[in-house]
Amino acid sequence: MLGRYSTLWTLFIILFVLVVIMSVLLPYKFLTAINFQSMGSQIPEFGLLALGIMLAMISGGIDLSVVSIANLTGVIAALILNRMISPEMSSSQQFVLMALAVAAAVVLSAVCGMINGLVISKFGVPAILATLGTQGLFLGIAIVITEGHGITGFPPQFLFIGSGKLAGVPMPFVIFAASAALLYLFLSRTRLGMSMYMVGANPSVSRYSGVNNDNVIVKTYLISGLLAGIASIIMISRVNSMRPGYGYAYLLLAILVVVLGGVDPYGGFGSVLGVVMAVSILQVLQSGFNLMAFSPFFKKFMYGLMLILVMVLNYLVGRYKQRAKRLGVQKE
Repeated sequence: MLGRYSTLWTLFIILFVLVVIMSVLLPYKFLTAINFQSMGSQIPEFGLLALGIMLAMISGGIDLSVVSIANLTGVIAALILNRMISPEMSSSQQFVLMALAVAAAVVLSAVCGMINGLVISKFGVPAILATLGTQGLFLGIAIVITEGHGITGFPPQFLFIGSGKLAGVPMPFVIFAASAALLYLFLSRTRLGMSMYMVGANPSVSRYSGVNNDNVIVKTYLISGLLAGIASIIMISRVNSMRPGYGYAYLLLAILVVVLGGVDPYGGFGSVLGVVMAVSILQVLQSGFNLMAFSPFFKKFMYGLMLILVMVLNYLVGRYKQRAKRLGVQKE
């Protein structure tokens, strides 16, 4: 059990211990429906961005532009919602325009992701430099469009995406859970998903195995951008406004989640379940710290401590497996 799934077991134990500690320290605040609904509403935004970065890391790269993609697509969707929809319109007309805003954000995010993939695969630019450049490009376009001003006032029906509930479960969490489940099936059951792991593990071997590495990289970053676009829709509908620069702090948090989730920064290994559990761990910590009114600086300290703790535990488990393997060979 500690072999193939050692990272997942480590994350599960940490999550379980944290929930127990928070429940003991804050029984009447942490163990409430309102608190769990609040956590369910906050997880999806940086959780979807983390899943996008996870895909890039699995393929041997990284995507630093996910937050900027979310900002740009959020601005476009907000402009459609704010300037094209009026109270005098019928419900059906408003619904069509809201669907147009969501579709525009999703399509644009996919295009932005495809641009990243093309720059990396066709021009040989390292992923960290390519996405660092497009990070500034996409954010700059959003600032030029809005001139730095915020966009507020969206139809009440649209706000259901970010603040509504489905059978008591926050709608953002439903979207996140569905996206994570689909991504898990995609990575484990499709040829393209397996090709992403192959490209990340050894691009030379994958190329000689008949895999079109360039095509895989383009599609990887396209899907990463798509996840950022979904996150942008949740973001603007939850706060009922949009301003370039929203969610900027999510980038480092998303990268931290991916590493905590056991994704190999060098590519070739990682799981959706690990990232989801890492997101849950950080959200439990953040919720507990907010309830105990801890300083934001203390939160950063704890995030770093959690990262070191998981890496040390993974190292110790790895050494245990190697020792057990050597003992098994000696006995034979």
